[in-house]
Amino acid sequence: MKAMLGILAGLMVLLTSLPLRAEDAPVGIVSHIKILSDKSEDVSSLEAWKKTYIKDGMSDQEKAIAIWQTVVKYRHQAAPPNEFLQSGDNVHDPIKTIHVYGYGQCCCASSNIEGLGRYIGLVARGRNINQHSVPELQYDDTWHLFDASLMNYFPKTDGKVASVDEIRGSVMGWLDKNAPYRANDNKLREFAKNEGWKKGPELLATSKFYDANGINGAGWHGWPSNMQEYDIKNSTMFEYGPVLGYELNVQLRHGEKLTRNWFNKGLHINMGAPDSDPGCLKDRNALGFQRQLGDLAPGRIGNGTLEYNVPLATAAFRLGALSADNVASLGEDKAKPALHLKDAAKPGTLIVRMPSSYVYLGGQINATAVVGEGGSVKISLSTNQGLDWKEVGAISKSGPQTLDIKALIFRHYDYQVKVELSGAGTGLDALTMTNDIQHSQAPLPLITEGSNTISFSSGAQEGTITVQGSMNPDEAVKHQQTTYLDYHPTVNGLNKYLMGVGDSGVGDATFKVNTPGEMTRLRMSYHWRARDAKDGYEVLVSYDDGKNFKSVDKLSGPQVGMTKYLTLTDVPTGTKQALVKFAGQQRNTTCMFDIRIDADYKEPNGGFRPVKITYVWDEDGKEKKDEHVAKSATDSYTIKCGAKTTAKSVIVELAE
Repeated sequence: MKAMLGILAGLMVLLTSLPLRAEDAPVGIVSHIKILSDKSEDVSSLEAWKKTYIKDGMSDQEKAIAIWQTVVKYRHQAAPPNEFLQSGDNVHDPIKTIHVYGYGQCCCASSNIEGLGRYIGLVARGRNINQHSVPELQYDDTWHLFDASLMNYFPKTDGKVASVDEIRGSVMGWLDKNAPYRANDNKLREFAKNEGWKKGPELLATSKFYDANGINGAGWHGWPSNMQEYDIKNSTMFEYGPVLGYELNVQLRHGEKLTRNWFNKGLHINMGAPDSDPGCLKDRNALGFQRQLGDLAPGRIGNGTLEYNVPLATAAFRLGALSADNVASLGEDKAKPALHLKDAAKPGTLIVRMPSSYVYLGGQINATAVVGEGGSVKISLSTNQGLDWKEVGAISKSGPQTLDIKALIFRHYDYQVKVELSGAGTGLDALTMTNDIQHSQAPLPLITEGSNTISFSSGAQEGTITVQGSMNPDEAVKHQQTTYLDYHPTVNGLNKYLMGVGDSGVGDATFKVNTPGEMTRLRMSYHWRARDAKDGYEVLVSYDDGKNFKSVDKLSGPQVGMTKYLTLTDVPTGTKQALVKFAGQQRNTTCMFDIRIDADYKEPNGGFRPVKITYVWDEDGKEKKDEHVAKSATDSYTIKCGAKTTAKSVIVELAE
């Protein structure tokens, strides 16, 4: 027996000395947390959208209509959100529009149609008509208009959707015979009343999207607008520049909480600019057609919060940090304060990243400092992946401190906080980042009166490093927005503005992308101009610090404007750095309007931990709450709501 016990004891020593397997390692972050209800649908990424909307056996026209329905449902016509990140300042990413904003102008809707169309393999282009932007999709060897801005398309007698030129012909032909109505909005509106619009141009007469007075579901535009917009002799082509790559990836660490609300506090990305309030900020009266398509949310624009109370007192703080040098926690060595220097004779540093799927509108850092004699706590912030830092607080005495960081993070989706400690006895007892965010209410997992089925999942344990900056550096700086130059590319022979190729006719720019964990894929979106057949950029990638570059794409001409989205999955195992080079050549004009690079990576401390989901709603004016803990990576449950239910909030955080 003693011999057996000795063998078992030796075996236990051996087992405890073995390295932890990945599945046994402590979990510091849970990624791709997704909550859906039976009143919502999965549009969290391009891939998810395609699975939801594009079905096997669909004709190209059915696919085009599905694209149109998506953009109509999730994007309302209003003053567009300006991030000053893309060319034209507006947001032209369809998935970002769905989740972050839910509104935009006609150029935004056109870009969304173009982007989703190209993603599933359809050819797309933009058209300029009278004070209006529209897109066309090509199938069956012809072009077809799908206007998600003014919410219409026009089937012909054969069932095929008409093109811009066919609509122009029909409208102009009618106006040639009825000249008093040309460019006369009042007369057109009077004519349209009581289904008078059905006596107008044949192509518009069978529209499903006008009411009895020829007005669309938003209550103003409709037949009279279309009669003026399509009365144009020459309709030029224009590329509206969809930039793809945004994905909804809700990630949580211990101490982190995301609150999304079915209401707003009056906050939005264009705050302060004249006449910039989107019309759907306070009500959704103009969203009648969206309701028919399934958007049942009480409003359109939501304001929420993303909070991270860093668990400084335990070793858990390491699992959520980018780096922690010469610092220790109370739980690790029983010393105070909660976070302190490991070796008091040397400085210590903690760096925490704050990525968000929703745009930041403001924020603050709350720190409770303990400062030893002659010591200090310095807090800095970076919005370009740690390449540059700006000091936001130098703390020389003990006590709570509040640092307002709105001016630095407004319009951003990611930032890093660096805490530098020096001096014996110096440290922190608390560190919390609290941020206001903007999100659309439309795709949230809504609950309504009756039974609601809630589905939870946690997908790939991956994060993303994004490199995206304005290609117009001088203009972007005015709005405190990141420029492409902030990512420190190596630039040779290119102009600062739009990375245009200079007089030499050749030039290149190389971006370095570093990831905290092993890179799994590289995704790139670009919007370029190459006027001549000999103009363009070659895209090359290196995974060995520039020793070898591989050509992965060619952005060729002749193109006045074009966009493309590329995903690379053949990333070598163990890669944590990629160099992306754009090598340009020019005979006429070569320039880049937009670049977005997304490097997906395995979260070093990623895995699954139970997630707490809290719903808050009003029932006949009284607040109700439901708390549920998802104990596995997939889960479903039911919430039953009574009469006059209005959803208020959905909150996610890791369970204790």
